[in-house]
Amino acid sequence: MATSEQRTVHLVDDDASVRRSVGFMLKTTGHAVHSYESGTELLKNRELEQGCILLDIRMPGMDGLEVQDALRQKGVSLPVVIMTGHGDVSLAVKAMKAGAVDFIEKPFAKEALLASLDEGFRRLSRKEATGDRARNAVVRLQALTMRERDVLKGLALPNKTIAYDLGISPRTVEIHRANLMSKLGVRSLSEALRLAFAAQGE
Repeated sequence: MATSEQRTVHLVDDDASVRRSVGFMLKTTGHAVHSYESGTELLKNRELEQGCILLDIRMPGMDGLEVQDALRQKGVSLPVVIMTGHGDVSLAVKAMKAGAVDFIEKPFAKEALLASLDEGFRRLSRKEATGDRARNAVVRLQALTMRERDVLKGLALPNKTIAYDLGISPRTVEIHRANLMSKLGVRSLSEALRLAFAAQGE
């Protein structure tokens, strides 16, 4: 578990009501919260306090992906959790490929938010475990058939799109998707993607 001084969250969202409600939720669960109404405002902060960045993906000006890229260029390696609206899964996948810890869809339950942030804080305090996570993910992915791996690669796409690309029926894609989630021991799309990206790090 991360120590209390690490439980700082940098909350970036252009919607003031989201900053208020999510900020309140985090403060009542013992987090220190720094709120920013834009990615530009976050990036102005030369010395970001150690913690996690909770970043909205759709914002005027710089969107979440651009903010992520700018942080990387500045050498800021704080864990990032992406907040998305309905239908932004493809953007969230891009964010995870660029190193985000997780993504959560609005409106989200408090438990989902805290679970994602906990993963970020774990990553913050155990960076040396990255290699172990990658090796573990590779072992788990080896249990999949080639077709299940193909489906995993397209997991963020609609079943019909995957079916068309692979020349199989959407129903068959559903079966492969259910099988691979079961074999990997994951319950959600983001968990499966996180595992796939961890394996790529090995």
